[in-house]
Amino acid sequence: MLNRIARRLLGALGVATLTGAALAPQAAEARQAPALWSVSDADTTVYLFGTIHLLPDNYQWQTPALQKAVSNSQELVIETIIDEKNPQALVSTLMQLGLSPNLPPIQDRVPPAKRAALAAAIAKSGVPPQAFDRMKTWAAAFMLLGNQFRDMGLKNGQGVEPVLKSEFTAEGKPIDQLETNAEQLGFFNGLPEDAQRSLLEGAIEASTSTKSEFQGMLRAWQRGDVNAIARTFNHDLSATPALRDALLRKRNANWSHWIESRMQKPGSLMIAVGAGHLAGPGSVVDLLQKDGYTVRRIQ
Repeated sequence: MLNRIARRLLGALGVATLTGAALAPQAAEARQAPALWSVSDADTTVYLFGTIHLLPDNYQWQTPALQKAVSNSQELVIETIIDEKNPQALVSTLMQLGLSPNLPPIQDRVPPAKRAALAAAIAKSGVPPQAFDRMKTWAAAFMLLGNQFRDMGLKNGQGVEPVLKSEFTAEGKPIDQLETNAEQLGFFNGLPEDAQRSLLEGAIEASTSTKSEFQGMLRAWQRGDVNAIARTFNHDLSATPALRDALLRKRNANWSHWIESRMQKPGSLMIAVGAGHLAGPGSVVDLLQKDGYTVRRIQ
C-alpha cells in the first residue's frame, strides 16, 4: 500500500515538497525526454508539461523543445504555489485542516497488529505522540510519510516546479496556480475515514521497495512513456476509488475546464502539473481531446 500511495504523493501531488535522492544513472534515457504537449487556436497557446515533483540531485530533464516553450510562454501555471523558503503558510494550512478535537486515539485507527509499527513510526518522526491524537487520520499519514522519504535520503527543493518558477521569475513573468494550498489539502480532508486509514497504514509500512519503484516511475517520465506513466499513476488507484477520485478525477476535470476557459483569452502560457494528470484515460489531455481540442505532442 505505501509504495502505491507514495508514488502518488511523490509524482502526482503538488503538495509534496520533499525531493529525490541519488538514483540510477540516466544513460539509457539520454536521447529521450519528458512529455510536452500544446493546445492552440488563432491567438492562444497553452503548453502542457508533465512533471515529477521530486527529483534526484543534478537530474537532467530540460531540452531545447522545453526551453523554446518556456521562452514562448508569458506565464507559468502550476498546481499550487509553495514557498520552499518559507513553508510556514503551508504548515499553517495543514494544521487548520488537519487538527480536530474529540478524535479516537491514533493507535485505535490502525488494526492491533500494526500498532507497534505505528508507535515506532511516531517515535521516529520526532513529533510528540500526543499530538497525533489531535490529527485527522490523513494529516497523521502525511506527517509519517516523511519518515519514508527521509529513509530514502530525499530532501527539499529539487523538483521540476522550483526550477521553472526560478526561470519565469528571473524573466519577470507571472506565476499562477490551479489550486490553493487549502484546496489541494481539502481533497484529502474530504476523504472518507476508511480511505484515510488506508493512507495511514501505508505510511507505516516498510519502504524497502519504494526506492526501486520510484526509479521505475522516474525512468518512464524521463523517456516520455505516457502509457507507462498512466499505468503507474492511475492503475493502482483503481483499488481505492476515493483516493483515485480525490487525487485524479476531480482535479483533472477542474483543470481541463480551467484550460478551456483560458483558451478564450489571447496569449501563451505553460501549465506544469504532475505527469500522472496528463497520462491515460480521464487525464487532462484526454478530457481536452474529448471536448474537441487538438492536443499536439511536442516531445
